Amino acid sequence: MESLTASLQRVFGFSQFRSGQEAALTSLEAGKDTLAILPTGAGKTLIYQLYGYRHPGCVLIVSPLLSLMNDQVDRLRMNGFKRAAAINSLTPFGERLSILNHLDQLQFLFLSPEMLSQPQMLNQLQRINLSLLVIDEAHCIVQWGPDFRPEYLLLGAIRDKLQRPLTLMLTATAGKQTRHEIAKQLRSTPAVVTESVNRPNIFLDVENVADEATKQSRLQDLVKRLPRPGVVYFSSKQQASDTALWLQQTAGVTAAAYHAGLDAEDRFKIQQQFMTDKLDIICATSAFGMGIDKDNVRFVIHYHLPADLESYAQEIGRAGRDGAPSVAILLYAPGDEQLPLALGQSNRPEAETIQRYYAHPQSFAADEPQIHLLAFYRDHGISQAAVERLFAGREWERNHALSQMVDYVQSPTCLREKWLQAFDEAAPAHDEACCAPSNQPLDLAAIHLLQQAVTPAPIQKVPWQERLARLF
Repeated sequence: MESLTASLQRVFGFSQFRSGQEAALTSLEAGKDTLAILPTGAGKTLIYQLYGYRHPGCVLIVSPLLSLMNDQVDRLRMNGFKRAAAINSLTPFGERLSILNHLDQLQFLFLSPEMLSQPQMLNQLQRINLSLLVIDEAHCIVQWGPDFRPEYLLLGAIRDKLQRPLTLMLTATAGKQTRHEIAKQLRSTPAVVTESVNRPNIFLDVENVADEATKQSRLQDLVKRLPRPGVVYFSSKQQASDTALWLQQTAGVTAAAYHAGLDAEDRFKIQQQFMTDKLDIICATSAFGMGIDKDNVRFVIHYHLPADLESYAQEIGRAGRDGAPSVAILLYAPGDEQLPLALGQSNRPEAETIQRYYAHPQSFAADEPQIHLLAFYRDHGISQAAVERLFAGREWERNHALSQMVDYVQSPTCLREKWLQAFDEAAPAHDEACCAPSNQPLDLAAIHLLQQAVTPAPIQKVPWQERLARLF
């Protein structure tokens, strides 16, 4: 078989790998399950694409978001991999049937954990040759599994049913505990390939504001002054939508909201407009960003406090993929930690609810999120005591993670050092291009991120006949 570098040149036209890619591929070529923790923008998808090119059989990719699946299928086809498909809730019945009838001819197949866990799908997959199982955004096993998308917790058992295919786990951030949990849930002892999460070109800034009104005013000021495009993250879908409209009206920018409350078509259109620089600002919830490969994002602002440093690292990593100066700004008002606390508890049933449900499951409405979650565990034979322990442990983990996030926000010294500690990394020496903790002002000019004044081009009057001719 030709060398990895020769395959890279043949398929993608690159003469050398990015950091971490070759090490992950070498591990897979040696037949080892591999956990690759590579920073956002490091080209993680190339790893399984190149492996799929070099080996017969189907690469099965478990992906968390519908828009991410469809985007990755389109990119594969653009790169010459025509035998790629995705099955999800948006796939029309006829197309789904056609894909299932030709599974043995596919080179790449994308599924959600929910779709993969369906018995009919598993039966079909057991009949084909899987060259590689990929768990994309593997941190979702920990962040989403216990109390949001419990199907992630079935992946280990599913992997067993598929005869334990060679497995690649991909994520941009994972501390020691997250790595341990990923391996435990997938019933694997993977080789770990990791690169630093540090992005030296992203300036870190935390700003304390007095209240909500001051925070809004500061956001407006930053959006006017910073070079674009940029992303503003919110924990509230409604506030993301309201703020996008408000910024359009008051800051002279083109902005749109992106969150799970929009239908798939609207999300796709907004994503494409942002990718093609038709939007200056995306006001988003955490639903936006996974797999988005846009290299010129100049800033990421967090309007609301993230729940943990791993999520924060994922989201700020969407800035500055081109290596140019960028900035991550977190706006913090007293009491902001109450929102992630409330959101973390909203889908987590109390011990009393668990006890009442297990005693009389038929008396509860199954469409309530908490009851749907409990029904999942009960249907899979998880005892009441085990579920109570699971949620008690989950609450402790979330509270601990939020405490780390608050420590970062309140740090009077180097923010990068505080941030990297969570990933067991030593920070480089602090300098003026590193960060501005909460007690230091942000100087955009000093970090070369001040919006350049642009003189508008003179308006040229075009005769109506010529305008009409251009239209047709």
